[in-house]
Amino acid sequence: MEVMNGKEEELNNSESASFFIQQLSQQPSNKHPATFLLPSLMARTSYSFQQAAWRRLKKNKGAMFGLVVISLSVLLAIFAYFISPDSSPYANRIILEIGRQRPGHQQSFLKVKKEKNVSNPGFFKWLIAGKEDKYYYVPVVGYQINNDRINVQKFIDDGVSERQSYALLQTDSKRPIVTKRFLLGTDTYGRDILSRLIVGVRISLSVGMITVIISLTIGLLLGSLAGYFRGRTDDIIMWFMNVIWSIPTLLLVFAITLVLGKGFWQVFVAVGLTMWVSVARLVRGQVMNARELEYVEATRALGFSHARTIVYHILPNIFGPVMVIAASNFASAIVIEAGLSFLGVGVQPPQPSWGLMIKENYNFIITQNPMLALAPGFAIMLLVLAFNLLGNGLRDALNVRGKGLS
Repeated sequence: MEVMNGKEEELNNSESASFFIQQLSQQPSNKHPATFLLPSLMARTSYSFQQAAWRRLKKNKGAMFGLVVISLSVLLAIFAYFISPDSSPYANRIILEIGRQRPGHQQSFLKVKKEKNVSNPGFFKWLIAGKEDKYYYVPVVGYQINNDRINVQKFIDDGVSERQSYALLQTDSKRPIVTKRFLLGTDTYGRDILSRLIVGVRISLSVGMITVIISLTIGLLLGSLAGYFRGRTDDIIMWFMNVIWSIPTLLLVFAITLVLGKGFWQVFVAVGLTMWVSVARLVRGQVMNARELEYVEATRALGFSHARTIVYHILPNIFGPVMVIAASNFASAIVIEAGLSFLGVGVQPPQPSWGLMIKENYNFIITQNPMLALAPGFAIMLLVLAFNLLGNGLRDALNVRGKGLS
């Protein structure tokens, strides 16, 4: 193996030498070689580093599993209302008669027109907010069509039904009776668990994404200022970070939620404002190390401003550790949001938050239908695991100390 690595290194060195000789031969003889070799060297090195990091990441099976799960979750979130069996807003089609049904339950329904006219939404409105049902879904156990009327036995409960009659004009003219299967069962209000799980992916990914954006914005700003200027600036920022760090996360989130109020967007801000400290501490340490390196000294000698030095020269070189902690914060944000929704201070009904779904159905774990609470619990576990595995893979792939580029 060492012999093969040695040969590969010699081959890479010979290719690099050939590349530079070719570049040198194509330039005018009156120019210094550094003026054209340096840009080529930087482009080639950058390309090689990215390729090497991607190769190392692909070799990590756990990281690739996490990447696949995250990619599928993003697609589910984008096309949730096209994929889910219940495409109504928030997957909130309530049918009380079929509440708490077990996975695989199959039920026939009579589609009765609503009193108001429901227009078809456009593609983008359907994509973002779903499509309101045009019909009421009446569960039935049998039906008979007589001339212009349809007589049905409405399902009330197991072994209990009620005879009802409707005019055919009140029903769907094409398919008055439809049969639906609920793969994961229904909740207390008769809503499809699978549909609410799929739409709930949007909540979890949105909280994670906005939380990461807020935490990176604040963390990069304060951490880079503290690490670059040091002195009094560092003391003030570190004091502020230690104060925030000393407050328990959930307690701080509760305090921010009480100020901002309960709701969808308030949760994003509350969670984001509690997770920037870890980013700031990491960035501060990385910037303090980088500011002593020669390329930063060169920017000072060239008269570059502090902002240009930090933004264009220091931050791009510490991007690897920041990506790792961003993945970790993404996973933590999903767990915190689920916990807040479970406690009733997060996302409010009827939005299908996974934590809220557990709260509504956790008492069924030890009774008749544990899937009502276990399904969202498994979804949280799988998505958090995916982000943690991806974060560990990024840490190994981007940590190039002691490793070659190949």
